[in-house]
Amino acid sequence: MKQIIAIIPARSGSKSVIDKNIRLLNEKPMLAYSIEQAKESKYINRIIVSTDSEQYAKIAREYGAEVPFLRPAEYATDTSLDLEVFQHALEFLKKEEGYDADIVVQLRPTHPIRNPKDIDNMIEILLENPEADSVRSMALAKEIPHKMWYLDEHHQAKPILTEIKEAYNMPRQSLPKVYYQNASIDCVRSDVILEKKSMSGDLVLGYEMQENFDIDTEEEFLRAAAYLRLKDGKSRFVFDIDGVIAKFRQGLDYELAEPNMEMINIVNWLYDRGNEIILFTARGYVTGIDWYPVTEKQMRLWNVKYHELMMGKPNADYYVDDKNMTLDFLYQEIGPLVNSNY
Repeated sequence: MKQIIAIIPARSGSKSVIDKNIRLLNEKPMLAYSIEQAKESKYINRIIVSTDSEQYAKIAREYGAEVPFLRPAEYATDTSLDLEVFQHALEFLKKEEGYDADIVVQLRPTHPIRNPKDIDNMIEILLENPEADSVRSMALAKEIPHKMWYLDEHHQAKPILTEIKEAYNMPRQSLPKVYYQNASIDCVRSDVILEKKSMSGDLVLGYEMQENFDIDTEEEFLRAAAYLRLKDGKSRFVFDIDGVIAKFRQGLDYELAEPNMEMINIVNWLYDRGNEIILFTARGYVTGIDWYPVTEKQMRLWNVKYHELMMGKPNADYYVDDKNMTLDFLYQEIGPLVNSNY
Protein backbone atom coordinates (compact mmCIF):
# COMPACT_ATOMS: atom_id res chain seq x y z
CA MET A 1 0.00 0.00 0.00
CA LYS A 2 1.27 3.44 -0.91
CA GLN A 3 2.04 5.67 2.05
CA ILE A 4 0.25 8.92 1.29
CA ILE A 5 0.50 11.62 3.92
CA ALA A 6 -1.29 14.95 4.15
CA ILE A 7 0.79 17.68 5.76
CA ILE A 8 -1.10 20.80 6.79
CA PRO A 9 1.23 23.73 7.54
CA ALA A 10 -0.34 25.95 10.18
CA ARG A 11 2.03 28.39 11.77
CA SER A 12 0.81 31.00 14.23
CA GLY A 13 1.45 34.70 13.98
CA SER A 14 -0.43 35.81 10.86
CA LYS A 15 -0.45 39.59 10.53
CA SER A 16 -3.10 40.09 7.82
CA VAL A 17 -5.86 38.20 9.67
CA ILE A 18 -4.84 37.52 13.27
CA ASP A 19 -4.63 33.79 14.05
CA LYS A 20 -6.42 33.11 10.77
CA ASN A 21 -5.52 29.41 10.75
CA ILE A 22 -7.64 28.79 13.86
CA ARG A 23 -10.13 31.63 13.53
CA LEU A 24 -13.72 30.44 13.65
CA LEU A 25 -15.21 30.23 10.18
CA ASN A 26 -18.92 29.49 10.50
CA GLU A 27 -18.35 28.14 14.04
CA LYS A 28 -15.39 25.92 13.13
CA PRO A 29 -11.63 26.66 13.29
CA MET A 30 -10.37 27.25 9.76
CA LEU A 31 -7.68 24.61 10.29
CA ALA A 32 -10.38 21.99 10.85
CA TYR A 33 -11.67 22.18 7.29
CA SER A 34 -8.42 20.90 5.79
CA ILE A 35 -8.21 18.10 8.36
CA GLU A 36 -11.76 16.98 7.62
CA GLN A 37 -11.17 17.09 3.87
CA ALA A 38 -8.04 14.95 4.25
CA LYS A 39 -10.04 12.44 6.32
CA GLU A 40 -12.55 12.15 3.47
CA SER A 41 -9.83 11.14 0.99
CA LYS A 42 -9.78 7.46 0.07
CA TYR A 43 -6.01 7.56 -0.45
CA ILE A 44 -4.58 9.63 2.40
CA ASN A 45 -3.65 7.34 5.28
CA ARG A 46 -1.94 9.80 7.60
CA ILE A 47 -2.65 13.44 8.49
CA ILE A 48 0.00 15.64 10.09
CA VAL A 49 -0.28 19.27 11.15
CA SER A 50 3.01 21.17 11.24
CA THR A 51 2.65 24.05 13.67
CA ASP A 52 4.78 26.06 16.07
CA SER A 53 1.90 26.57 18.52
CA GLU A 54 0.66 24.35 21.36
CA GLN A 55 -2.76 25.98 21.01
CA TYR A 56 -2.92 25.12 17.30
CA ALA A 57 -1.68 21.59 18.05
CA LYS A 58 -4.47 21.04 20.58
CA ILE A 59 -7.12 22.13 18.07
CA ALA A 60 -5.59 19.96 15.34
CA ARG A 61 -5.71 16.87 17.57
CA GLU A 62 -9.32 17.59 18.53
CA TYR A 63 -10.26 17.31 14.85
CA GLY A 64 -8.32 14.10 14.26
CA ALA A 65 -4.87 15.11 13.01
CA GLU A 66 -1.50 14.06 14.43
CA VAL A 67 0.93 16.62 15.77
CA PRO A 68 4.06 14.55 16.54
CA PHE A 69 6.28 17.65 16.85
CA LEU A 70 6.22 21.41 17.18
CA ARG A 71 7.82 23.16 14.24
CA PRO A 72 11.12 24.86 15.15
CA ALA A 73 10.98 28.66 15.24
CA GLU A 74 13.39 29.05 12.32
CA TYR A 75 10.83 27.33 10.07
CA ALA A 76 7.88 29.40 11.31
CA THR A 77 8.70 32.90 10.11
CA ASP A 78 7.08 35.08 7.45
CA THR A 79 9.90 34.17 5.07
CA SER A 80 10.08 30.43 5.77
CA LEU A 81 9.90 28.29 2.64
CA ASP A 82 7.48 25.41 2.15
CA LEU A 83 10.49 23.27 1.31
CA GLU A 84 12.06 23.85 4.74
CA VAL A 85 8.80 23.02 6.51
CA PHE A 86 8.25 19.80 4.57
CA GLN A 87 11.85 18.67 4.75
CA HIS A 88 11.70 19.06 8.51
CA ALA A 89 8.45 17.10 8.79
CA LEU A 90 9.58 14.19 6.59
CA GLU A 91 13.04 13.98 8.15
CA PHE A 92 11.55 14.01 11.67
CA LEU A 93 9.14 11.17 10.84
CA LYS A 94 11.91 9.11 9.23
CA LYS A 95 14.35 9.61 12.10
CA GLU A 96 11.90 9.19 14.99
CA GLU A 97 9.55 6.56 13.53
CA GLY A 98 11.26 5.08 10.49
CA TYR A 99 8.32 6.33 8.46
CA ASP A 100 8.74 6.92 4.73
CA ALA A 101 6.01 8.53 2.65
CA ASP A 102 5.53 7.85 -1.05
CA ILE A 103 3.38 10.89 -1.79
CA VAL A 104 2.93 14.09 0.18
CA VAL A 105 -0.24 16.16 -0.10
CA GLN A 106 -0.01 19.76 1.02
CA LEU A 107 -3.32 21.25 2.16
CA ARG A 108 -2.97 24.85 3.21
CA PRO A 109 -5.46 25.79 5.96
CA THR A 110 -5.99 29.16 4.28
CA HIS A 111 -8.04 27.24 1.68
CA PRO A 112 -10.94 25.99 3.82
CA ILE A 113 -13.17 25.44 0.78
CA ARG A 114 -12.12 22.54 -1.44
CA ASN A 115 -13.73 19.35 -2.73
CA PRO A 116 -12.14 16.17 -1.30
CA LYS A 117 -12.72 14.57 -4.71
CA ASP A 118 -10.19 17.03 -6.13
CA ILE A 119 -7.62 15.73 -3.63
CA ASP A 120 -8.20 12.14 -4.76
CA ASN A 121 -8.25 13.10 -8.44
CA MET A 122 -4.85 14.73 -8.09
CA ILE A 123 -3.39 11.77 -6.20
CA GLU A 124 -4.68 9.46 -8.94
CA ILE A 125 -3.03 11.61 -11.60
CA LEU A 126 0.32 11.27 -9.81
CA LEU A 127 -0.14 7.52 -9.33
CA GLU A 128 -1.00 7.06 -13.01
CA ASN A 129 1.92 9.16 -14.25
CA PRO A 130 5.12 7.76 -12.73
CA GLU A 131 7.24 10.15 -14.79
CA ALA A 132 5.63 13.18 -13.09
CA ASP A 133 7.16 14.73 -9.97
CA SER A 134 4.09 16.60 -8.77
CA VAL A 135 0.55 17.78 -9.47
CA ARG A 136 -0.55 21.31 -8.60
CA SER A 137 -4.05 22.73 -8.38
CA MET A 138 -4.65 25.61 -10.73
CA ALA A 139 -7.33 28.07 -11.76
CA LEU A 140 -7.98 29.95 -14.96
CA ALA A 141 -6.31 33.36 -14.78
CA LYS A 142 -8.60 36.35 -15.15
CA GLU A 143 -5.78 38.69 -16.08
CA ILE A 144 -4.01 38.08 -19.40
CA PRO A 145 -0.20 37.95 -19.10
CA HIS A 146 0.11 38.37 -22.88
CA LYS A 147 -1.17 41.92 -22.37
CA MET A 148 1.18 42.72 -19.48
CA TRP A 149 4.36 44.78 -19.63
CA TYR A 150 7.60 45.51 -17.83
CA LEU A 151 8.49 49.18 -17.38
CA ASP A 152 12.19 50.01 -17.08
CA GLU A 153 13.72 53.06 -15.41
CA HIS A 154 13.18 55.05 -18.62
CA HIS A 155 9.49 54.05 -18.75
CA GLN A 156 10.12 51.93 -21.82
CA ALA A 157 7.47 49.21 -22.01
CA LYS A 158 8.50 45.66 -22.82
CA PRO A 159 5.98 42.80 -23.09
CA ILE A 160 6.26 40.04 -20.51
CA LEU A 161 5.49 37.33 -23.06
CA THR A 162 6.88 37.45 -26.57
CA GLU A 163 6.22 34.01 -28.09
CA ILE A 164 3.19 35.43 -29.95
CA LYS A 165 3.92 38.48 -32.08
CA GLU A 166 2.09 41.57 -30.79
CA ALA A 167 -0.18 39.46 -28.59
CA TYR A 168 -1.01 42.64 -26.67
CA ASN A 169 -2.89 43.88 -29.76
CA MET A 170 -4.93 40.69 -30.17
CA PRO A 171 -8.43 40.00 -28.76
CA ARG A 172 -8.29 37.90 -25.61
CA GLN A 173 -10.38 35.18 -27.29
CA SER A 174 -7.50 34.58 -29.73
CA LEU A 175 -4.91 34.10 -27.00
CA PRO A 176 -4.14 30.81 -25.22
CA LYS A 177 -5.70 30.17 -21.83
CA VAL A 178 -3.37 30.80 -18.92
CA TYR A 179 -3.58 29.26 -15.45
CA TYR A 180 -2.14 30.26 -12.09
CA GLN A 181 -1.34 27.95 -9.18
CA ASN A 182 -4.03 28.61 -6.61
CA ALA A 183 -2.07 26.98 -3.72
CA SER A 184 -5.03 24.90 -2.56
CA ILE A 185 -3.65 21.38 -3.15
CA ASP A 186 -0.15 20.19 -3.99
CA CYS A 187 0.69 16.51 -4.48
CA VAL A 188 4.39 15.74 -4.67
CA ARG A 189 6.57 12.66 -4.37
CA SER A 190 8.53 12.64 -1.11
CA ASP A 191 11.84 11.95 -2.86
CA VAL A 192 11.36 15.16 -4.84
CA ILE A 193 11.34 17.03 -1.51
CA LEU A 194 14.16 15.09 0.13
CA GLU A 195 16.46 14.34 -2.81
CA LYS A 196 15.71 16.99 -5.43
CA LYS A 197 15.13 19.51 -2.66
CA SER A 198 12.10 20.94 -4.42
CA MET A 199 8.37 21.23 -3.76
CA SER A 200 7.55 20.71 -7.42
CA GLY A 201 10.35 18.85 -9.21
CA ASP A 202 10.95 18.92 -12.93
CA LEU A 203 7.75 17.58 -14.46
CA VAL A 204 4.73 19.33 -12.98
CA LEU A 205 1.17 18.43 -13.99
CA GLY A 206 -1.71 20.86 -13.53
CA TYR A 207 -5.21 20.19 -12.22
CA GLU A 208 -7.93 22.80 -12.75
CA MET A 209 -10.14 23.57 -9.75
CA GLN A 210 -13.48 25.40 -9.65
CA GLU A 211 -13.47 26.58 -6.04
CA ASN A 212 -10.81 29.17 -5.22
CA PHE A 213 -10.82 30.73 -1.76
CA ASP A 214 -7.37 31.71 -0.52
CA ILE A 215 -7.87 33.67 2.69
CA ASP A 216 -5.29 36.36 3.32
CA THR A 217 -7.45 39.38 4.14
CA GLU A 218 -10.52 40.21 6.21
CA GLU A 219 -12.54 40.67 3.02
CA GLU A 220 -11.57 37.21 1.76
CA PHE A 221 -12.48 35.71 5.14
CA LEU A 222 -15.98 37.21 4.98
CA ARG A 223 -16.40 36.08 1.36
CA ALA A 224 -15.54 32.49 2.27
CA ALA A 225 -17.91 32.57 5.25
CA ALA A 226 -20.76 33.75 3.00
CA TYR A 227 -20.04 30.99 0.48
CA LEU A 228 -20.04 28.29 3.17
CA ARG A 229 -23.38 29.53 4.49
CA LEU A 230 -24.83 29.12 1.00
CA LYS A 231 -23.50 25.56 0.77
CA ASP A 232 -24.85 24.72 4.23
CA GLY A 233 -28.37 25.55 3.04
CA LYS A 234 -29.46 27.58 6.05
CA SER A 235 -30.33 30.87 4.37
CA ARG A 236 -33.49 32.49 3.02
CA PHE A 237 -33.21 34.21 -0.36
CA VAL A 238 -35.64 36.61 -1.97
CA PHE A 239 -35.06 37.03 -5.70
CA ASP A 240 -36.58 39.62 -7.97
CA ILE A 241 -37.83 38.12 -11.23
CA ASP A 242 -37.38 40.74 -13.94
CA GLY A 243 -33.75 41.69 -14.37
CA VAL A 244 -32.62 38.70 -12.28
CA ILE A 245 -34.53 35.48 -13.04
CA ALA A 246 -35.75 36.93 -16.34
CA LYS A 247 -33.62 39.03 -18.65
CA PHE A 248 -34.35 42.73 -18.43
CA ARG A 249 -36.59 44.05 -21.19
CA GLN A 250 -38.34 47.31 -21.98
CA GLY A 251 -42.12 47.51 -21.74
CA LEU A 252 -44.67 45.79 -19.54
CA ASP A 253 -45.63 42.78 -21.67
CA TYR A 254 -44.07 40.16 -19.42
CA GLU A 255 -45.25 37.27 -21.59
CA LEU A 256 -42.31 38.13 -23.87
CA ALA A 257 -39.75 37.83 -21.06
CA GLU A 258 -36.81 35.46 -21.62
CA PRO A 259 -35.10 33.35 -18.95
CA ASN A 260 -31.70 34.21 -17.51
CA MET A 261 -30.40 30.64 -17.39
CA GLU A 262 -27.13 31.55 -15.69
CA MET A 263 -29.00 32.95 -12.69
CA ILE A 264 -31.64 30.21 -12.78
CA ASN A 265 -28.87 27.62 -12.44
CA ILE A 266 -27.55 29.50 -9.41
CA VAL A 267 -31.02 29.70 -7.84
CA ASN A 268 -31.55 25.97 -8.40
CA TRP A 269 -28.12 25.23 -6.89
CA LEU A 270 -29.09 27.18 -3.77
CA TYR A 271 -32.48 25.44 -3.63
CA ASP A 272 -30.90 21.96 -3.93
CA ARG A 273 -28.71 22.70 -0.91
CA GLY A 274 -31.71 23.42 1.28
CA ASN A 275 -31.85 27.20 1.10
CA GLU A 276 -35.34 28.75 1.07
CA ILE A 277 -36.11 30.51 -2.23
CA ILE A 278 -38.77 33.24 -2.42
CA LEU A 279 -39.53 34.91 -5.75
CA PHE A 280 -40.77 38.50 -5.68
CA THR A 281 -42.02 40.66 -8.54
CA ALA A 282 -43.50 44.10 -9.18
CA ARG A 283 -45.43 42.84 -12.23
CA GLY A 284 -48.84 44.48 -12.23
CA TYR A 285 -48.04 46.91 -9.44
CA VAL A 286 -48.41 49.90 -11.81
CA THR A 287 -51.03 48.62 -14.27
CA GLY A 288 -53.15 46.48 -11.94
CA ILE A 289 -52.92 43.51 -14.36
CA ASP A 290 -52.78 40.08 -12.73
CA TRP A 291 -49.55 38.55 -14.02
CA TYR A 292 -49.51 35.68 -11.54
CA PRO A 293 -50.69 32.91 -13.96
CA VAL A 294 -48.20 33.97 -16.64
CA THR A 295 -45.37 34.29 -14.12
CA GLU A 296 -46.10 30.92 -12.51
CA LYS A 297 -46.17 29.26 -15.95
CA GLN A 298 -42.85 30.87 -16.90
CA MET A 299 -41.18 29.65 -13.72
CA ARG A 300 -42.42 26.14 -14.49
CA LEU A 301 -41.31 26.22 -18.14
CA TRP A 302 -37.92 27.65 -17.15
CA ASN A 303 -37.51 24.95 -14.47
CA VAL A 304 -36.99 27.48 -11.68
CA LYS A 305 -36.99 25.85 -8.23
CA TYR A 306 -38.59 27.93 -5.50
CA HIS A 307 -40.76 27.72 -2.40
CA GLU A 308 -43.01 30.75 -2.79
CA LEU A 309 -43.96 33.24 -5.51
CA MET A 310 -45.08 36.65 -4.23
CA MET A 311 -46.67 39.39 -6.31
CA GLY A 312 -46.91 43.10 -5.53
CA LYS A 313 -43.36 44.19 -4.79
CA PRO A 314 -43.31 48.00 -5.03
CA ASN A 315 -41.77 49.29 -8.24
CA ALA A 316 -38.69 51.44 -7.64
CA ASP A 317 -35.45 52.62 -9.22
CA TYR A 318 -33.38 51.46 -6.23
CA TYR A 319 -33.84 49.05 -3.34
CA VAL A 320 -31.86 49.49 -0.12
CA ASP A 321 -31.47 46.53 2.18
CA ASP A 322 -29.06 45.97 5.09
CA LYS A 323 -28.85 42.25 4.21
CA ASN A 324 -28.19 42.77 0.52
CA MET A 325 -26.04 40.24 -1.35
CA THR A 326 -24.91 41.56 -4.69
CA LEU A 327 -25.52 39.84 -8.00
CA ASP A 328 -21.77 40.12 -8.61
CA PHE A 329 -21.09 37.83 -5.66
CA LEU A 330 -23.48 35.16 -6.96
CA TYR A 331 -22.22 35.42 -10.53
CA GLN A 332 -18.52 35.46 -9.59
CA GLU A 333 -18.44 32.98 -6.71
CA ILE A 334 -21.30 30.58 -7.43
CA GLY A 335 -21.71 31.02 -11.18
CA PRO A 336 -18.47 29.37 -12.40
CA LEU A 337 -18.96 26.40 -10.10
CA VAL A 338 -22.63 25.89 -10.96
CA ASN A 339 -22.81 26.71 -14.66
CA SER A 340 -19.84 24.49 -15.55
CA ASN A 341 -22.05 21.54 -14.62
CA TYR A 342 -25.07 22.52 -16.75
